[in-house]
Amino acid sequence: MNLQHKYSQEEIIKGCQAGERRYQELLYKMMSSKMLGVCMRYAKDQFEAEDMMQTAFVKVFKNINAYRGEGSFEGWIRRIMVNTSIEVYRKNLRSLNIVDIDETHDHQASTAFDMSRLNIADLMKLIRNLSDGYRLVFNMYAIEGYSHKEIAKELGITEGASKSQLSRARAILREQILKMEGNSYGTNVG
Repeated sequence: MNLQHKYSQEEIIKGCQAGERRYQELLYKMMSSKMLGVCMRYAKDQFEAEDMMQTAFVKVFKNINAYRGEGSFEGWIRRIMVNTSIEVYRKNLRSLNIVDIDETHDHQASTAFDMSRLNIADLMKLIRNLSDGYRLVFNMYAIEGYSHKEIAKELGITEGASKSQLSRARAILREQILKMEGNSYGTNVG
């Protein structure tokens, strides 16, 4: 029997807010695979992603009383996962190789092309292969929905640097996608 279906999300949240271990375990089981996916986008490997997720879940349980039922609970947890992932970079003092180029525009990167033949797993692998700085900014902007202003504040960089990193990440992803597809639909690229 799946215990997750025996309890409502509200019951699990209230149990966690009361500090009950069995509800914490249920919440972890309910959300861990999805949240590991979030952390994988920011981590250099599976081990780092698991560490990020563990640290983030500790924060979830420590701060669960701050959740007031406004907005999506999953979104609240996801935000903690992302913020924890960003903190890991700061803590490890990992160089993000961020270059500030004001209003960088990569015209090739903006050229549209068909991605319908690319599956999610392949795209996620390509994103994971980006250098740390490109991957971090790309994920924050394209996947998590941060603005360049928010990214700049979170990472301690300028908005121009955020835009530059995103532009370069898109260009690299585009090149890799075209290579994967054997350039079969990139013939109109100039």
